[in-house]
Amino acid sequence: MNKIVIMGRLTAAPELRTTPNGISVTRFTVAVQRDYAKPSEERATDFLDVVAWRGTAEFVTKYFTKGSMIAVAGSLQTNSYVDKNGINRKGFEIVADNVYFTGSKRENGSYSQDNSYSQNDAPAAYSGGSAGDFEAIPTDDDLPF
Repeated sequence: MNKIVIMGRLTAAPELRTTPNGISVTRFTVAVQRDYAKPSEERATDFLDVVAWRGTAEFVTKYFTKGSMIAVAGSLQTNSYVDKNGINRKGFEIVADNVYFTGSKRENGSYSQDNSYSQNDAPAAYSGGSAGDFEAIPTDDDLPF
């Protein structure tokens, strides 16, 4: 089974391109922080290359910009090639099957009736909250799972 799921931020705005056959494609890089760090060091970040095709490519280029949080589910693909010095190399990229919004509405903006996207459309009611807006969950109750 070849399945990979990542979540991180886009390093640049994705650009939609088309193949000579008219198929939509976009390539983009996602910065993903590692789950661990050595004591007294910052967490390392991996920069993972992703390619999306057809409708997924159109979706990404329409709704995501540089710095947007994104989750990508897909498969890992390897490519072997010879570099300009004649050395055999191997490259890796994720082929996206699905992409998901993962940031807050405030961060990603919101959508109008016609699914158009704008950073300025974020509703005022979603602008944040305070500790008094939430109710504590009793810890003595049995959880249903």
